[in-house]
Order: sequence, then C-alpha cells, then structure tokens
Amino acid sequence: MSDHDEQSANRLRKELPDEVPASSSAEPRAAESQAAEARAAKAPAAGAAIEERPERRSDPEPGLTGRQRLFEGLWPPRLTRAQLIVAVLLFGLGFGLAVQVASNSDSDDALRGARQEDLVRILDELDDRTQRLEDEKQGLEKQRDELENSSDQAEEARKQTLEKERQLGVLAGTVAAQGPGITVTIEDTKGAVEADMLLDAIQELRAAGAEAIQVNGVRVVAGTYLTDSEESVSVDGNKINAPYRFQVIGKPQDLEPALNIPGGVVQTLEKEQATVTVERSSKIVVDALRAVKRPDYARSSSQ
Repeated sequence: MSDHDEQSANRLRKELPDEVPASSSAEPRAAESQAAEARAAKAPAAGAAIEERPERRSDPEPGLTGRQRLFEGLWPPRLTRAQLIVAVLLFGLGFGLAVQVASNSDSDDALRGARQEDLVRILDELDDRTQRLEDEKQGLEKQRDELENSSDQAEEARKQTLEKERQLGVLAGTVAAQGPGITVTIEDTKGAVEADMLLDAIQELRAAGAEAIQVNGVRVVAGTYLTDSEESVSVDGNKINAPYRFQVIGKPQDLEPALNIPGGVVQTLEKEQATVTVERSSKIVVDALRAVKRPDYARSSSQ
C-alpha cells in the first residue's frame, strides 16, 4: 500500500464516530421488543373498542346538490305535538287578522271611493241621529220636571201615562198611526231579493228614526222576523210577494238618505237587479194592527 492510500485511510477513521459497545446496543433492542409486546397485547382491546363504535353516517351521495340535501333534511317534517298545536293556533290567529284587515279595507275603500256629497250626507245623518237622541233626552227631563213641580202630581202622572200608552201602542203595532214619512217600493223581477235584504232595510229605517213600519199589509214590530219562503218572503209567518212595499212613518229627510248611503240598502238591492223607488209624503197611514198579547208571567211592578 502506498503512502497516499495510508493517509486516506487514517483520515477516514478520524471522521467516523466511535463504535458503540455491544452491551449498550443490546439494551435498546430489548426495550424495543418489550414495547412491541405491549403494543401486541393492547391491539385486541383496541380492535374490540373500534368494533363497538357505532357506524358513522355515510357521506351524502356525491350526485345530490345542496338544495336537494336541504330538502331531504327538512322533509318529512319531524313535529312534536306541542309544535303542532302552536302551529294551528298561529294559523287561526293569522286567519282572523287577515279577515279583520280585509273587512276594514272593504269599508275604508267604500268610503274612500264615495263622492263628496255622499260623505256629507253620511255626516248629516250621524248629526241627525245625535240630535234625535238629544231631543229624546230633553223630553224625558221635561217630563221629570213636570212631575216634580206639578201641584197635582197624580193628574200629571195620569196624563203622561196615557201619552206613553199611545206611544207604546204605535211601537207595539196595537194602534194605527199616521204622519209624514216615505214609501219604499222594491221591484224584484229576477226573484233575487231575499229575506235578509229586506231585514237590512228595516234595520236601517229603524236606525234612521222610523216610528212605524208596514210591509205589504203586515205591521213590523220589535219581534218581527223574516224568512225565505220558496220564491217569496214571509214576515212573521205571513207570505208576501214582490213588489215589496214599505210604508214608513218618520222624518223623510232622515229616512231617505239612510237608504241611499254608499254600500247601503239601495245599492245592495240594485246589485241584485232589483229596482228601488223612494217617495216622500206628508201623510203616511200605517193601519195594519197586531193583536194585544197579554204576557204569561210578566206583570207591572206598580201593581
């Protein structure tokens, strides 16, 4: 071997690390074998634990879109009984509010679309009703004062009793009446007028201050009822046919506008292709009478 080769071998030995003793290398090998045995002992238990774990939910199908996945998650709905009851209550509340808003909107639209003269007439009618109530209040107060201040209170009470009896007789239909008022004639060639439409007319006339009403020879009183009878109408069991003729005693200036208000009786009947004619008169005679019926149980408290 040449000198150059010996120098290269010596330099290589210096650069290499010292050899590890045999005893020290055996100890790591023993530790590694012990760790492997421990891992082998634990492996069955870990496998059993893995087997006991519930299966994970499979991933959604890759072909479904996000909207389809959302739909599958929401449908069919999983509702409890309490949630169902709350949903029904909320639906009923919403439906009631919708109906109320719709009815208010209809009435508002009817007034919003009315002409200026119609609105003025409605206000005048309200003022007239207020004035009638005020006049009635003043009349009752006057009667009270006369009873308190009269020297012969018994005679004054008798006069007022007779006057009240005549007034009640007119309202009860037991005595004939006459005075200013209107005559309302309803022509119904199509047979579309029903009992509830005639009842609305009676109620509107009463609200406008009608004191006596007669329909086709039948006296209308507080307990009058109307029903549909085949192709006609019955008033308190008495069958009447078109044309329907109302004879009404009251202030004509209040009665006629009450029927002609926007959305009122006349417009409702005209929608059913009926013809309504209103005539004012200074003398209306209401002579249809009702038999006096004595109550079975009620008695005057003064007896």
